[in-house]
Parts: sequence; structure tokens; C-alpha cells
Amino acid sequence: MEKLKRFFDNNLEFYKYYRTNSTYLDHKYFVRGKHDIKLSLDTFYFEADHSFSTSHDYKVAKIIANDMIQVYLEGQLYNKSQGNKLMTPPNLKWTGSKVALIELVYALYYQGVFDNGNTDIRLIAKYFESTFNINLGNFYQTYLELRSRKMNRTKFLDALREELIRRMDEQDEK
Repeated sequence: MEKLKRFFDNNLEFYKYYRTNSTYLDHKYFVRGKHDIKLSLDTFYFEADHSFSTSHDYKVAKIIANDMIQVYLEGQLYNKSQGNKLMTPPNLKWTGSKVALIELVYALYYQGVFDNGNTDIRLIAKYFESTFNINLGNFYQTYLELRSRKMNRTKFLDALREELIRRMDEQDEK
């Protein structure tokens, strides 16, 4: 983990450029034969085949690989802290609004993420009801009300997305 952090610290400027999906320097970073010696180049670049590689494609590959290694290591550390025993899933109670859960259920249903899209909406709703110990009532009627909203029809999903992006950005800055 220290090695991953050191790589991140040593490449902070490029890491931020990559993570923010910036493109204003792509013509310098990702075009073959256009390296700029003033840019922070890895020693790997000088050993690479310049007809195949760009000055920063290896660095992007390392960032992606480091992300995957970090997820793996954190998972291993978590398992070790739990004593490597299989944990019983906790009984979670949904404390958000019913409307929010119904919005989520329909989004997952329309995305077809359960049984390759071959699951009935009622089965998905029943599963969420039993998993989160909540009664969704007439969820179809609630869905019709969601559809008839004039503004912000996917309020909960939008809030989920924004919060996830905000947290990712915070973690990228660490």
C-alpha cells in the first residue's frame, strides 16, 4: 500500500489530469512520437517501442493496475481483520424513503441486472421488501407518480450518483 501511495504521490499532477477526464494535453501524452522531454516521463518510455507506445500510456496502465491492486489488498486486509471467518449477512433495515427504494427497484429492473432481464418486477420488489424489512405497498402506483413528476423524475438516483462521484473525488485527492 505504501508503494501504491508513493506512485500516486510521484505522479500526482498526471493522476489528477487522468482522473478528471481532462483532454487538453492528450496531444502531448497520447500521440506517438510527440513526447515532450519537459513532461514527467517514466524511464520505461526510453526503452519502449515509439512506433507502438506513447509517452504516457504506460502510466495510465499503471494507474489502472494500481487501482485493482489496492481494491484487492484492501479486501484482503478486511478479511484478515474479520479473522477470515465467513460472516453472516447483517439484517439491514431500509431507512430511506419507500419512494427512493421503488425508484431504485425500477431502475435495476429496466437495466435488466437480475437474471439477464428475465425477472418480473414483482419478484424484484418482493426481494427488496424481504431483504430490507420494508413493505413497499402499491409500488406500481408509486412508479406512476414518479413518472408524472414534472421536475427531477429520478431524484434519488441522481443523488446517489452525485454522492458517489463526490466521495470518489475526495478519495482521489487523498
